Amino acid sequence: MDFEAARRRVEELRSTIEEHDRLYFQEAKPRIPDQDYDDLKTELIRLETVWPDLARNDSPSLRVGDDRRPGFKTWRHRVPMQSLLNTYSEDEMRAFHQRLVRAAERDDLQYVVEPKIDGVAVSLTYEGGRLVRAVTRGNGIEGDDITENVRGIRTLPAVLRTEVPPGIIEIRGEIYMTTEEFQRINRQREEAGQEGFANPRNLTSGTVKLLDRTEVAKRQLAIVLYGLGYAEGLRLGTQDAFLRLVREWGLPTVEKTWVVDGIDEVWAAIEELDAMREGFAYATDGAVVKLNSIAAQQAIGATAKAPRWAIAYKFAAERAETVMRDISIQVGRTGVLTPVAELEPVRLAGTTVSRATLHNAQELARKDVRVGDTVVVEKAGEIIPAVIEVNLDRRPTGAVPFEFPKECPVCATPTIQVEGEVARRCPNLDCPAQVRRRVGHFASKGSLDIDGLGEAVVDQLVSRKLVNSLSDLYRLTREDLLSLDKFAEKSADNLVQALEVSKTAELRRIIHGLGIPHIGAATAGDLARAFPSLDLLLAATHDALVEVEGIGEKSAEAIRAFFDQDTNRTLLDELRHLGLNPSAPEASSGTGGVLDGKVFVMTGTLPSMTRNEAKVMIEAAGGKVTGSVSKKTDYLLAGESAGSKLTKAEKLGVSVVEEAELRAMLDPDRA
Repeated sequence: MDFEAARRRVEELRSTIEEHDRLYFQEAKPRIPDQDYDDLKTELIRLETVWPDLARNDSPSLRVGDDRRPGFKTWRHRVPMQSLLNTYSEDEMRAFHQRLVRAAERDDLQYVVEPKIDGVAVSLTYEGGRLVRAVTRGNGIEGDDITENVRGIRTLPAVLRTEVPPGIIEIRGEIYMTTEEFQRINRQREEAGQEGFANPRNLTSGTVKLLDRTEVAKRQLAIVLYGLGYAEGLRLGTQDAFLRLVREWGLPTVEKTWVVDGIDEVWAAIEELDAMREGFAYATDGAVVKLNSIAAQQAIGATAKAPRWAIAYKFAAERAETVMRDISIQVGRTGVLTPVAELEPVRLAGTTVSRATLHNAQELARKDVRVGDTVVVEKAGEIIPAVIEVNLDRRPTGAVPFEFPKECPVCATPTIQVEGEVARRCPNLDCPAQVRRRVGHFASKGSLDIDGLGEAVVDQLVSRKLVNSLSDLYRLTREDLLSLDKFAEKSADNLVQALEVSKTAELRRIIHGLGIPHIGAATAGDLARAFPSLDLLLAATHDALVEVEGIGEKSAEAIRAFFDQDTNRTLLDELRHLGLNPSAPEASSGTGGVLDGKVFVMTGTLPSMTRNEAKVMIEAAGGKVTGSVSKKTDYLLAGESAGSKLTKAEKLGVSVVEEAELRAMLDPDRA
């Protein structure tokens, strides 16, 4: 692979990863298994290592995702809230153990094995023993304040059960919903004629971010605590001791943990957990393995993304056989036709599965899936189930190969196949299926987050021809909404108000909501910072776009192609005429930091830390790290072999600091 091919692949990987991050963290609707996602990140990291000129400080290979949403105050974590690396086999677990043996220079390592809860990560702050704050993981540096919603969790005490509480303590854990509560809520929705939620994590994620606390109270959330973030005046020797102390304080923890010696006992504990996890009240998708010694944890440290002393082992995806009744075709917002298997219902991963993706025409032909076949279906956690293979021994007589449609099944427009793509597309932008998907994307939590404009409402609006484009949303009247099924005066008024509020959404959300190909949520943010108005973005040339950190050739071409289309320019004119007026990004609030508002650029090799680790420390203290030196740069952090950035910084009069000076800035009391 030459440099140009590597650059194209890196751009493609970043765009794909950002889209999956959006689906997981913003929408709670992942489409691929964790292992496939990890494979994408591994490939990106490898290419960025082989071709260092392609590496970027804001690459998704360095981020932990971002679950922040509008409407919530944000708070900085005192200690970054990292994610865990995943592993999927016994060999990988043993390799993890060997890495720790080398790092610790001893082989008598003790571990704690805990169930991995499939929920929403949270950090609780108790001051003087009283719960004062609950914050989501967010981007690892800061998260959304969900304190009032968390106070309603019945099993979580507002006051620690101790006479000598720490002055301040941050405890990390997971909010979840029991299988029983999930099923109760879905039964209620089905009885009311509403669509059920896909899985407990999806419902939990949506519930903790509801702004209406009365709605939160109707759903019974639960929580487990398992990690120490920050503590004032507390000294603990082991993770096991921490868990015991947390239980003494009256805080809920996982049902069972194992304290084991060596990797053989670790693996035995994982197998025992796998055998018993079906009996737990919550969904468990794996095991978390941590060094027990806190001193050893601190000595071994962490990367910019994850601790080196802990890892998550993910259980294999569950599989089951069932009969395929039919093959239907879905049309996406960009016109892509996706084949879907309609199945005899089968229980899988705690839910009833009656549909599964067949990906595309090429995959469908490769697997030779036919109506009437007995197929193997796989489902890992909350991802969309997929047909893995056909049991040919049970193929019925007379089953014929599926013929992929040459016309769109919704609008009957002849389909096309773009050169270099495996997907077939409907080219009709007015196709009702595409309109539904585009409107749904525009209103989604990761875009404009229009409360009350869910899938069922969008379906009615499009089918009744009240909405044929995004601009039609802002032409809707109260009377239009009252004509819809199950819409009363209050719900109509609420949606009218939500649409009005959305007109001043942040520019990054509007850019993302437009559905520009290859532009995920993070890239939309890069564009909004570089071109802080729609007019500036519309006028941006290809050369100006590729100068923006986060925008490569492929993304720049997609942006220009989108805005050069007359239909899209007309749409933007209509939206602005109807009152769409993007706002500046919301300012973060929180505990503050010694580097609040300071902009850093890094160059060269640092003496005792990686640039990624320096980036995390700077951002945790309130600073921002960008990729190029400009007049807006406050400091250039320079190490050995500093390149052209140093020359440019000196020319612009930017302050140049070394690692020791950065450490002094971060901890002035020790300077």
